[in-house]
Amino acid sequence: MVIEFTKMHGLGNDFVVIDAISQSIELSTEQITAIADRHFGIGCDQLLLVEKATNPDAEFRYRIFNADGGEVEQCGNGARCFALFVRDKGLTTNTVIPVETAGGLIELAVDGDQVTVDMGVPDFQPKSLPFLTETQVETYYLMVNDAEYAIGAVSMGNPHVVLQVDDVDTADVEKIGAAIERHKQFPQRVNVGFMEIINRAEIRLRVYERGAGETLACGTGACAAVAVGRMLGKLDDQVRVRLHGGDLSIRWPGEGQKLLMTGPATTVFQGQIDSE
Repeated sequence: MVIEFTKMHGLGNDFVVIDAISQSIELSTEQITAIADRHFGIGCDQLLLVEKATNPDAEFRYRIFNADGGEVEQCGNGARCFALFVRDKGLTTNTVIPVETAGGLIELAVDGDQVTVDMGVPDFQPKSLPFLTETQVETYYLMVNDAEYAIGAVSMGNPHVVLQVDDVDTADVEKIGAAIERHKQFPQRVNVGFMEIINRAEIRLRVYERGAGETLACGTGACAAVAVGRMLGKLDDQVRVRLHGGDLSIRWPGEGQKLLMTGPATTVFQGQIDSE
């Protein structure tokens, strides 16, 4: 089966985007992992599918598959690429695009190569991640590799924990991130953010993504970090998030309010691949 695709990235978090409306697509886990392979395939952090909406309030359905082939609920950097893709391909002329995801309905607003994503209301209820814990609190203490870590936990349509660190450059993201990702208290695994607070309006962040490992940028991770930092009273409502791949702007007025993420999306190249 020959598939037309577009390679895109949001701050270095890279994607293979496939129009599953104009072409008939059925991909197995093995085919997805083969496409995502950086040596023998195209290479990507996630594969994104553009499908017809099943929700009458949405214009499209947006599906996300990690490099390990597992389907996940949400991807903020991917959402920005999704918005640019459907406009570039002539699938819509709208600049505000409601999109259905496994994590709920989101809204994408396009302004040139900048896309603002309405990520919805951050959900701190442990069951929303899910996170197996008895009560909801602002700070949890998690035993990992014989050490205790203070974490915040929030769902941005997908599950996140956030650790505050003194310096993201020296944080052991690979070891600690991998251990927390598969911790027994997160039965569906979890994304792990390492946040360094510069000041109330600026943070640095590295994210170990569920099913992908550390990426150059994570949009939902940036949202989660700001949400946790705001709930702890350490951040303002407008925050610049500095990731290895570049910067995102996150605005969150506070509890019960919708969170907005703004950043770029870039098309790299287009091509075809035989997925068989």
